[in-house]
Amino acid sequence: MKAFQRITSSSVFAALLFCGFLVSKSSAEAKQKPNIIFILADDLGYADVGCYGQKLIKTPNIDQLAKQGTRFTQCYAGSTVCAPSRCALMTGYHTGHGRIRGNGNKPEGSVLQPGDVTVAKILKQSGYTTGLIGKWGLGNENTPGEPKRQGFDYSFGYLDQVHAHTYWTDHLFRNGERVAIPPKTYSHELFAQEALDFVKREHEKPFFLYLAFTIPHQKFDPPTDAPYSNAKWPQLEKNIAAMVTRMDNDIGKLMSLLQELNLENDTIVFFTSDNGPREQGAKLFNSSGPLRGIKRDLYDGGIREPMIVRWPGKVKPNATSEQIWAFWDFLPTAAEIAGATPSPNIDGISMLPAFLGKPQKNHDLLYWEFFERGFQQAIRMGDWKAVQLTPGKIELYDLKTDPGEQQNVADRNPDIIEKIQTLFKKARTESKEWPVSFQKQKK
Repeated sequence: MKAFQRITSSSVFAALLFCGFLVSKSSAEAKQKPNIIFILADDLGYADVGCYGQKLIKTPNIDQLAKQGTRFTQCYAGSTVCAPSRCALMTGYHTGHGRIRGNGNKPEGSVLQPGDVTVAKILKQSGYTTGLIGKWGLGNENTPGEPKRQGFDYSFGYLDQVHAHTYWTDHLFRNGERVAIPPKTYSHELFAQEALDFVKREHEKPFFLYLAFTIPHQKFDPPTDAPYSNAKWPQLEKNIAAMVTRMDNDIGKLMSLLQELNLENDTIVFFTSDNGPREQGAKLFNSSGPLRGIKRDLYDGGIREPMIVRWPGKVKPNATSEQIWAFWDFLPTAAEIAGATPSPNIDGISMLPAFLGKPQKNHDLLYWEFFERGFQQAIRMGDWKAVQLTPGKIELYDLKTDPGEQQNVADRNPDIIEKIQTLFKKARTESKEWPVSFQKQKK
């Protein structure tokens, strides 16, 4: 009996050691999954940062990010306005298939639903701690679309996109609960600090941080216009530039923290904007650069965005890529990074191979639709870009020779126009919340 007890005890001890080894190994394997940080600016134009051609606004930290990673020159937002762009980013569907296809409308068309699969849900199921800081815009409090019901372990910021226009607010939301904000507090400063705190708190295991800054969206009332106080510009432009540089400074602090915590090689960082530049200041700053249009346009100035991807040792540094991709590719890309399976039948394609310098599957086409000025559509198919602003009138541009979309060549390419007409119908499904007859009167 004693011998049996000794054998049993030894076996149990060995089993415990083995289980401990498995737990340790499992933890180690879990930590091998890279952290993912997605930084999203609000209404920042393609050329509003130095590494994309900006001459007046100082963005040294974003420019450094580009030197440490790859600068993509043909990456597109999900839409030309806020909510549908963020919906595409979170769900992997373009606006022809997504739930949220515009800013405002019937409540059920502006809120994610319980059955929707977000990148946060996928990463959370894959062992990531998920955090949202900043502007959400896909579901207010006590709706199915609020962050805690869409896969986020932690959230802090604005739920409603209109509320996000007020930087000097008296309240924000933490994990769905309304919290009072002290007077004379600039909300962006809170978001910058919350991002640092989240990384410090969660850095010992894989995390996903969706850092959705509200800068440089209106209202243009930062605490100070430094470092542009002495610039010979209108006050509005000074304020806008100060907001962008403030965001740049805070991105620099976040990158320094990754270095301090020895997380640089274990973290992939994305930086982009949700749509083209606001009208204010766009002319002085040449915010769209060589592209035509601004926010609310389906020309490239309204939807093509700066996109920087940094992952030391994996993504080529100080490089430029012309890979064509869009916001709906982020979900499958993040899923592949995490070793997870993306939602089936989405519009997105993983861009991880392109990041790693491997052969990349490409889109047959990219598609957008927009409702604030009547029903409008756009398609990019290779170097062809088609825009239909009024029914039956399709404009066609060759982006290879005409990136500024100045020469409409529709009359010279009837075969392409015929194909585009078919694709405009096939690229979308009907939405009762977003019927094609819907026209939003207020811009």
